Amino acid sequence: MSAVNIKDVTVLDNPAPFTSPFQFEISYESLAPLEDDLEFKLVYVGSAEDETYDQVLESVLVGPVNVGNFRFIFQADPPDPLKIREEDIIGVTVLLLTCSYQGQEFIRVGYYVNNDYEDEQLKEEPPQKVLLDKVQRNILADKPRVTKFPINFHPEKNQNEEQACGPSEENVTEKDVQEDEPLPCSNQPSVES
Repeated sequence: MSAVNIKDVTVLDNPAPFTSPFQFEISYESLAPLEDDLEFKLVYVGSAEDETYDQVLESVLVGPVNVGNFRFIFQADPPDPLKIREEDIIGVTVLLLTCSYQGQEFIRVGYYVNNDYEDEQLKEEPPQKVLLDKVQRNILADKPRVTKFPINFHPEKNQNEEQACGPSEENVTEKDVQEDEPLPCSNQPSVES
């Protein structure tokens, strides 16, 4: 079970001009206090063929992480058009909102983004050079793709348990372990009352 659950992500100010900042309202719950902050990051995919055009638009640390429900507005600058190939500005791309703890990504929310001219005439007869001030960005907010990754939210706790227990020859499968419960130390003496 995850120590932090992202409950809702609402895309604000959508559709918007290409040059406008991105804004998201993020709601999450923490089921256990954590020692370090959560890191939220927004990545704009500049090209489907070459990840060197990806841009980290913003990275923020959120904390301290205590038990409870929380909500905040995450804002990021628009992508730098000079770092995107001209032919990739208009069309469909992807925006990735990620959350990590101690460098371990545990959730990724991906959105398709359609960049196009608002003016019908410009759509039918696009200019040779992209007119950024005429481009509208539309995030397909109702169809996010959410990917969750299992991570260890309490590595220091597990490390301390391993040191207390010492090495074990026993093979333990995921089915044998209940989430959020410490592994029993089989090589410690049992105390009977």
